[in-house]
Amino acid sequence: MRRTILIADYDLGRRTILQQALEPDGYEIIHAESGEQALALAHTLQIDGFILDIAMPRMNGIALCRAFRGVEKYRSTPIILLTGNDDAAVLEAAAAAGADDFISSPYTAIAVRARLKSHLKRAEYYKRLEFVRGVLKQYLSKRTLDVLENSTASDTLPPPQEQDLAICFTDMRGFTAFSEETEPTRLFSLVSALLADQVQIIHEFGGYVDKFGGDGVMALFEGPDMVVQSCLCALSILESAGVRDLSGADEMRRLGIGIHTGRAVVGNIGSPEHLDYSAIGTTVNLAARLCGQAQAMSAVVSKAVRDAAGEDPRLKFDSERRVAIRGFRESVTVYTLSRP
Repeated sequence: MRRTILIADYDLGRRTILQQALEPDGYEIIHAESGEQALALAHTLQIDGFILDIAMPRMNGIALCRAFRGVEKYRSTPIILLTGNDDAAVLEAAAAAGADDFISSPYTAIAVRARLKSHLKRAEYYKRLEFVRGVLKQYLSKRTLDVLENSTASDTLPPPQEQDLAICFTDMRGFTAFSEETEPTRLFSLVSALLADQVQIIHEFGGYVDKFGGDGVMALFEGPDMVVQSCLCALSILESAGVRDLSGADEMRRLGIGIHTGRAVVGNIGSPEHLDYSAIGTTVNLAARLCGQAQAMSAVVSKAVRDAAGEDPRLKFDSERRVAIRGFRESVTVYTLSRP
């Protein structure tokens, strides 16, 4: 890929010398005789690297560098400043403006080419890292991504920790039968659209997706308002499913939701070859079982949820009952969640 380099210097002779030095490496060279012209060209073209003379009149190289760093697409683009002044204050100002490097005159063609090549490689590496990070954001929860980034800084994975969570499970009723009657690619498209809608709502209410479970999600909520937020999220998911255009697949509206709150252990589960950052414990298990108790287009919550959020005027808890939960020795008090 041919890279475009913008050289900004009021002296045509110096620009020409730099062009002759760089062209053998295959660069396309753009000339600018002033900072203002360089800024205008950079807005209309895609520049891969800048070489700026510090001593340009009006808008000098440092001011131009600062202006480029204020443009989103040039925040990490290599910027090399050429200077005949080794004054520490000038170099400090250049670094503060965002310059990657500065070369003092007299400079050689080899030095400029080597420095530029090094910074372009670094920029390409950074771009690839940002692309990978963007892809990971689509596959990992924000919480997991934060853990990964923090662990790279400390070179250690965080130990498991116990914390208070509100846990919400969603599930589609009759999904197995529906999947047997639906063409696989259409089924995948419908489920993907339904889950995308749920993920967006979960994020709107401050939660994050811990994992997908085929036709549903497990979402976690943290913080002082986690229980209320999880309940409002569940109601919004049901309301959205009720009005969503599902291309005639009304069976996809048959959502059930379960919510429980309590202590759970959050950490890395698995082997060194494959890890999953997730929450486990009785709190998680009960939330999943409550989801199984919910009828289509309803949400079932535990007494712990009702006790924590029962005073909120936006929520209504009714149909109190005790139910037997598989895997739990004693029956559990549950409520149906709705709007007042």
